[in-house]
Amino acid sequence: MLLKDRKQLAKLMVIQNVSARQLARAAGWKSHSYMNRLLAGEVRNLAPEPALRIANHLGVGVDDLFIVRVS
Repeated sequence: MLLKDRKQLAKLMVIQNVSARQLARAAGWKSHSYMNRLLAGEVRNLAPEPALRIANHLGVGVDDLFIVRVS
């Protein structure tokens, strides 16, 4: 999956008072470093399962934040 807009993700996090650590835990990651890289724009790809968990934790549809990448 591709993150559509890192600024939109960051905005949702601020509005809902969710930290990168909290969202990384919700995604099932042990470390928050990949979440920080997503927010910084260093990476845009992630697996479907963490993308779904992130969207669910923020209460939005997965299509609102991510694009399905078809190879």
